[in-house]
Amino acid sequence: MWDEYLGRVHRYVCRHVDAHTAHDVVSETFLVAWRRIDEVPDEALPWLLVVARNTISNTRRATSRRRAMESQLARVGHLAAASPAPGNVVPERDHVLAALGRLSPQHREAVLLVAWDGLDAAGAAHVLGTSPAAFKMRLSRARRQLRRELDDETSTDRARRTPPTATAVPAIAEGPATPRSAR
Repeated sequence: MWDEYLGRVHRYVCRHVDAHTAHDVVSETFLVAWRRIDEVPDEALPWLLVVARNTISNTRRATSRRRAMESQLARVGHLAAASPAPGNVVPERDHVLAALGRLSPQHREAVLLVAWDGLDAAGAAHVLGTSPAAFKMRLSRARRQLRRELDDETSTDRARRTPPTATAVPAIAEGPATPRSAR
């Protein structure tokens, strides 16, 4: 009986998806049936086809989400891939990109509109459909968050590179060197 169901479910699924996906959907359908064997009615075919239809829908949604994410990464990926010269690696770029990745989408967009697209506050506000004052506030918050992210990452990297016995005080934190006679 289950062999007949297998063939019918497979034919149903093949009408809706490609052959490779069909095998995955059929497998998932019968896995659900096995896990919920107590819920499978005596006339199992309609129940199995509903499970198959739901699995097809889930597969399509997952594929759609994956493609959207790939598209979004491709749009931004070229920024990370572009190097100033062949063979040159800019470590700061990796830190900035990682920090940008940790910002909220709204803050990241505000920073990118100004820093990479070269818009002023009025132009960026127009793009986002907000007032220039609201955009300036968002940009201020975004820059503050970006600074915190960069500071956190820099201090984490510095801690990893500094031996535990040495005390490392960054030159920037010390301020300008003062001559001994002024001390």
